[in-house]
Amino acid sequence: MPNPLPLVSIITPSFNQARFLEAAIQSVLGQDYPRIEYIVVDGGSTDESANVIKKYESRIAWWVSEKDNGQTDAINKGFNRANGEILAWINSDDTYNAGAVSAAVKYLVENPEIALVYSDCNYVNEDGEVIGQFPAAQTDIRKLREGYVHIPQQTMFFRAKYWKELEPLDPSFYFAMDYDLWTRIAAKAPIKYLGGQTWANFRIHTSSKTNVNDERGWQEMLRVHYRDGGGFFSVIVAKYYLRKIIGPLWKWRIMKTSK
Repeated sequence: MPNPLPLVSIITPSFNQARFLEAAIQSVLGQDYPRIEYIVVDGGSTDESANVIKKYESRIAWWVSEKDNGQTDAINKGFNRANGEILAWINSDDTYNAGAVSAAVKYLVENPEIALVYSDCNYVNEDGEVIGQFPAAQTDIRKLREGYVHIPQQTMFFRAKYWKELEPLDPSFYFAMDYDLWTRIAAKAPIKYLGGQTWANFRIHTSSKTNVNDERGWQEMLRVHYRDGGGFFSVIVAKYYLRKIIGPLWKWRIMKTSK
């Protein structure tokens, strides 16, 4: 590892997630990597979120609690404040596992041609108990365009140069802002999956965006597909209609397990 070590900027967007926010914050501050710039962007929560953040404000580089235009706006706001060479975000209801940041940085430092790295991710329930594993796998620009995403956002770390070159997250996306970013990055440089390392935990609960808005997420992915020249007779469109059929069963199974 080089000296000095690269600065890693991590953003946590949050809104009315006081129940889970402290665990997210602790999972960042508990990392063994010594150069983390941590930013928390709260959307003006009406619960106890601000008080939770204040408990840790001496170790947070910058935080704010004010009305915003949603998660995408909050992440953009955080990255606009970030100074790191490597960027990531962890949502307020998700958590990192120990050693995640160090492992990601080590790989990116040793492989300068890689733009983005990610690893395995657990599904956990409201109490933090593991109930499954995200189907992470190696993907690339062709597979992403076909809807084979397989990137757990919670484990993703990418080089800040691509944020600066490719512009911020698209604020018109409510759900698929990460998918849009991945396709833009993967079109420029390789991305890498490191299997056998579980870097984060994806919390499944009744009010999570994934549970409530899965249909909207796929519609936004199709927007990216058509915007980038894709047609109707394509793999991702077929996957969308197949998911409309089997999606309710998958959601029922996950929510049953999470209780």
